[in-house]
Amino acid sequence: MNKAQDDGDEELPWETLRYLIGEAMYGGRVTNDFDRRVMMCYLEEFCGDFIFDTNQQFYFSRAGFDYQVQAHDTLEQYMDAIEEIPLFTNPGVFGLHANAEIIYFTNYAKDLWRSVLEMQTSDGGEAGGMNKEEYIVSVAKDIQEKLPIVFDTYNIKKKFEIPTPTQVVLMQELDRFNILLEVMIHSLSDLQKALTGVIGMGEALEALGNSLFNGFVPD
Repeated sequence: MNKAQDDGDEELPWETLRYLIGEAMYGGRVTNDFDRRVMMCYLEEFCGDFIFDTNQQFYFSRAGFDYQVQAHDTLEQYMDAIEEIPLFTNPGVFGLHANAEIIYFTNYAKDLWRSVLEMQTSDGGEAGGMNKEEYIVSVAKDIQEKLPIVFDTYNIKKKFEIPTPTQVVLMQELDRFNILLEVMIHSLSDLQKALTGVIGMGEALEALGNSLFNGFVPD
């Protein structure tokens, strides 16, 4: 920027600045290609001589506050202007829909409750309450008892001479459901064996037990 001023250039080297900021400086810290794409869009939208146009006032955003390049004479005036900028900004400032804030707070609340639940100890109630392992076993057995038997897809297919598109989709869904049933049957059985010491407790079984204990759908 100093070189552009010393050389008397009519415009600042915006393309170079966008590359340095978006690709070189912050590029090493943005590992997601879509995040980099968003950042480069912001730079294209906000970095140019148009932000200093005296005929047409440029606003970065007017969502709840007039975000603009202000012209002051002293550092103190700039500091005062910065202090006036709202500490909390709504999604509109970033070009997002208002629902983005709702989704953010919803996910934040879910993560908070999940963290609180995962901090539970394995000790049960002192007055005859079951401990964590006993509770997990009871939940696993309850789920097992409610599982349907695996569908006999071979004989079901024989009933269809020329299957309709709906029946084709039905068979595909039954095949997928059978896979899920088999995984549930074996994993619940292995979990109970691991809790009683018959087999080792692996990472997947431990995650399954924690999900059942905390009331979450296992991954």
